[in-house]
Amino acid sequence: MIKGLGIDLTEIARIEQAQAKNPHFAAKVLTPAELAQYQALSGRRALEYLAGRFSVKEAYAKAFGTGLGRVGLQDVETLSEALGRPVITAQPFAGRAHVSISHTQDLVMTEVILEEKA
Repeated sequence: MIKGLGIDLTEIARIEQAQAKNPHFAAKVLTPAELAQYQALSGRRALEYLAGRFSVKEAYAKAFGTGLGRVGLQDVETLSEALGRPVITAQPFAGRAHVSISHTQDLVMTEVILEEKA
């Protein structure tokens, strides 16, 4: 049974500006495992990864029904599998979490579905 649905749209340029202004932005947003994946990337791909993970955390908080603040940035972890599929590997919800991330040149869109165990 679906317990929550959240979507988010994030401007990649806004995340790029935040990282340029505060070099610790990525470490604040990303869990240690996410940060390791981020640091293995470079250029545009690294920026898309950071924006995508930020957007997932926003979408997750909406699906959870609380918004960011009650769900902290470090509470939700999304890692990429070997073929690139994103998977939520840590979360405060007891059920399953499904995630999708899509990019354009300027935007990243994420969707999170929280599914209660039957």
